[in-house]
Amino acid sequence: MLQSLHVKNLALIKETEVEFGEGLNILTGETGAGKSLLIGSVNLALGGKFDKEMLRRGEDSALVELVFASQSEKVKEKLEQLDLEAQEDGTIIISRRIQAAKSVFRINGESVTAKQVKELSETLIDIHGQHEHQSLLHKKKHMEILDAYCGEEIIPIAAEVEKAYRECAKLRGQLSEETLDEAAKEREKDLAEFEWQEIRQAQLKAGEDEELEKRYRLMANARKITECLAESYQYTGSDGASGAGSALSRALRALRAVSSYDERLVELEGQLSQIDSLLADYNRDVSEYMNDCEFDGETFADTEERLNLINYLKGKYGNTIEDVIAYGEERQRLLDKLSDYDAYIEKLQAELSKAQSRLEDACERLSGIRKKYGALLSAKLKEALVNLNFLTVEFEIAVRPGQDFSASGYDDVEFLISTNPGEGLKPLAQVASGGELSRVMLAIKTVLAGKDDIDTLIFDEIDAGISGRTAWRVSEQLDTVAAAHQVICITHLPQIAAMADTHFIIEKSSTQDNTITDIRTLREEESLDELARLLGSDELTEAALSNARDMRRQALAHKG
Repeated sequence: MLQSLHVKNLALIKETEVEFGEGLNILTGETGAGKSLLIGSVNLALGGKFDKEMLRRGEDSALVELVFASQSEKVKEKLEQLDLEAQEDGTIIISRRIQAAKSVFRINGESVTAKQVKELSETLIDIHGQHEHQSLLHKKKHMEILDAYCGEEIIPIAAEVEKAYRECAKLRGQLSEETLDEAAKEREKDLAEFEWQEIRQAQLKAGEDEELEKRYRLMANARKITECLAESYQYTGSDGASGAGSALSRALRALRAVSSYDERLVELEGQLSQIDSLLADYNRDVSEYMNDCEFDGETFADTEERLNLINYLKGKYGNTIEDVIAYGEERQRLLDKLSDYDAYIEKLQAELSKAQSRLEDACERLSGIRKKYGALLSAKLKEALVNLNFLTVEFEIAVRPGQDFSASGYDDVEFLISTNPGEGLKPLAQVASGGELSRVMLAIKTVLAGKDDIDTLIFDEIDAGISGRTAWRVSEQLDTVAAAHQVICITHLPQIAAMADTHFIIEKSSTQDNTITDIRTLREEESLDELARLLGSDELTEAALSNARDMRRQALAHKG
């Protein structure tokens, strides 16, 4: 659940912190006090769009921080997927520091992207904004709602449908590209044959170019290498009187003439003997290296020619020998295709036919699941709508075959409703008013609330366009949802506010220099005063307070 919200330097808010409770959290306040700003700040923390005009005047940065507590396995899995560490006590802190040019998001102190925050938030909170019920006017939303109600059963078959649809689309794309006439086919075949033969005849080997370049570099510099090594050998060898090897041999003979007189001289003789051996090894290795450097001009020419061929092929077909070999293999496959083009087309068409059959079968099974759950959801939504004061309502979820296949199947899903006796079912978009759409959305949220494990639901102005007895029904429905979820609701109706488990008031105060919005928790007596105000009383008369107490008692009786 959402434990707290901390906001600083955002619009009219200088700095405020709200600690939410379990059950039904109600936020009320005068029009223009900034009620929706609090919900807007939650959206901002979760990656919502930011306008620099939202910064408080005179400030260069703002901060929004949410603290959640959750032991949900789904949340833990999402944290692992995002490579984020879960706290042992289930605390999740999401923050966003906002500046005019950039924002910095953090989860439990680690910098993250807005995308990561949105992915995690989908497992933590569901926000129903003021205009979300308008989405019910679009049939695409109807299918989303039905699929969500279908739960785990629909997931594997929906994935199967999407995979089959992608496969069909791929095969259709391949067939649409195969529009070669006979002349074009021959041109393609001749070019592929030439390129494949050119690569095949080269008999390339992976890594060959690196070895050749190393050998070519050695041969190209062989003369300089040989001259320098010969000079080095002259200075260190034993062939001439001036070589270090000759001098070292004379020194060793001189030392051996006296080494028997002292043990220290024996040690010195051993040291000099090692130096003599090392120098002899060096001279032997130099001599062998110079012998290896001997090559004829034909070998050099062959190496150079081979390198030129490889570099030519790399420049034409790929950056590496591996790329060239892969291109040759692709040319060979093209040749195989063009050699029997008609058979290739027939094979593609047969594969498409099989894929289409798999798609149709999967779509039929998917439609069957939707129809089954559509009937169940229709009944539950009708019951929820009756509880929301739709006294004579009929509701049906129509699942009909559409005109085309898509990645989500061939179904056309539409919500149908009748709110007056004797009237037939009609599409929701043609019948429902704004207030009725709002109640339909609440009914949907109520029914779906039992199907998911999202802890926190936020409703902003869910009571738009309703009053009187209907308001009481909405209030009771919110309380029912709050029995299993934390609910945070902004309202202007006393019937809903009376049902609060925790009641907050949002107030705006002004001085000569600035305006500040703040929020605080109301005690029971203060909550009754706020109910009296919501009932339309300009003054806190005993009669207004009595009405507020009666309303609160009625709400508590429902809770009991």
